[in-house]
Amino acid sequence: DPMNEIHFAERARQLIEFTGLNYDAISPTDIDGLIEYQNIAYVIFELKYNGAEMPRGQRLAFERMVYDFEKRSKKAIAIVAEHDVTDASKSVLAKDSIVRELYQTGERKWRPTNHKMTLKELIDAYIEKIIKK
Repeated sequence: DPMNEIHFAERARQLIEFTGLNYDAISPTDIDGLIEYQNIAYVIFELKYNGAEMPRGQRLAFERMVYDFEKRSKKAIAIVAEHDVTDASKSVLAKDSIVRELYQTGERKWRPTNHKMTLKELIDAYIEKIIKK
């Protein structure tokens, strides 16, 4: 699917440094993925390698984004998933990463999924749920 291709693979691998962008004790964070779904909901996700922790500031930013979307009457879910691709020169297929925890509108807490799910399975189920409501 041409829409899913990375058009500039070399640029995608290029490290972006946030040096000089600290404000008080706050430093920038990145988001691995964001889906804005039909003006109804947002799906925000972060991939971590094999159990690596999500930094406190990034976790707080994700929580606040979910809350801010909720204040605008949007549904939102933040997801932390993990992969085990040890070779950094190899691609990580985000859709196959395993969901570790999620944070969504209406719950206001991080929690694991009820059973083992891939990122794709969780996003598909979430979209199905919000469309039916």
